[in-house]
Amino acid sequence: MSTYRNSFRRRIDDTFFIWREEMKNVVKDEGVLIFFIIVPLLYPLLYSWIYNNETVHEVPVAVVDDSHTALSRQFLRMCDASPDVHVAYYAQDLDEAKSLVSRQLVKGFYLIPSDFETKVNRMEQATIGVYCDMSLMLTYKAIYQTAMLVSMQMGADIQTKLGQHFTKREEVIAARPLDYADVAIFNPQGGYGSFVLPGVLMLILQQTLVLGIGMSAGTARERNHYKQLIPISRPYQNVFRIIFGKSLCYFMIYALMGTWLVVVVPRMFHFPQLATWQPLLLLMLPYTLACIFFGMVVSCMVRYRENVMLLMVFVSVPLLFMTGVSWPQSNIPGIWQGVSWVFPSTFGVKAYVRLNSMGATLSDVSTEITVLWLHTFLYFWLACVVYGYQIYLTRQDAFWRIREMKERKKARKKSK
Repeated sequence: MSTYRNSFRRRIDDTFFIWREEMKNVVKDEGVLIFFIIVPLLYPLLYSWIYNNETVHEVPVAVVDDSHTALSRQFLRMCDASPDVHVAYYAQDLDEAKSLVSRQLVKGFYLIPSDFETKVNRMEQATIGVYCDMSLMLTYKAIYQTAMLVSMQMGADIQTKLGQHFTKREEVIAARPLDYADVAIFNPQGGYGSFVLPGVLMLILQQTLVLGIGMSAGTARERNHYKQLIPISRPYQNVFRIIFGKSLCYFMIYALMGTWLVVVVPRMFHFPQLATWQPLLLLMLPYTLACIFFGMVVSCMVRYRENVMLLMVFVSVPLLFMTGVSWPQSNIPGIWQGVSWVFPSTFGVKAYVRLNSMGATLSDVSTEITVLWLHTFLYFWLACVVYGYQIYLTRQDAFWRIREMKERKKARKKSK
């Protein structure tokens, strides 16, 4: 019994030793500290602050009116009368309008061709050029949608005049045969922040975790004399102690960072908050664990600190699209949907948006939570496999180096 107790206590001591060493590495390594602490704290604040206005009004635009007709002036008056656009400048030509955009005096401009009214009078399709500064999606949306709505309204007015109706009611029915009310469900203000930022917050959690774990692994290889991930030390000779010790360190840090990302930041910037803490906890537990073990699996592929940047940073935007939040999932090819199932963020983002922004219940996201638990067990098993292989490589390297040292000693004795 005493032998069993001593063995059990040694396992616990070894696990906490690995946890302590990993926590020291996180604190001492500036790169890991940036990804684990600084980026999750500051990046969501910056991103949320940029899009916190949700919608913009009176966006300044310029106009290049080559038509100089009553119809073109009517189009510009209607655009200027809209709440989203303000016609600030009348440019002489396209080059002057581009100069105004480059100097940030306007956020875009409308180009009305010389044959605008002529084509309309001939019952041909006329075109209006819309040029926007794409550095901010909110201004692009305001300029483009205003032009679309005004052109649709003018088209309806022209259709009404040509219809030769006898009463106003007939004109209304001809212009709009099917009346409808446009109600934005789950995003009443129609803003970009409430639409996409909840998914971005969940993706930040996965990406920073994987980047931090990968950079820590690269540092361990660079500092190890044998360039191996696992040091030659007694506590590091059991794969389960390594996995539990390291994952405990990461989980303690991201229990706080996860709370900051999915609870505090949305409340600070007044994003939709429909879920209570119990469903969020039941979601974040498997999601955080799945991201941790996924990061540990990826970290075994990292030879140098910079490699993890090449592996994960540039896939952030595709991962956001593949969640189906910012791009319709029905338009995503099947092969890419299959690729997206590899990443925990695909199911974590979907479940979080449904719970927090759409008011879903736990039963509505039970499939996503189940898949996240499957991810947790799958990546835990893969982490055990790859770390077991790393232990094997370390032992083999140590064996051959010890054998080489013995042969050198023998050769020295013979030479003497």
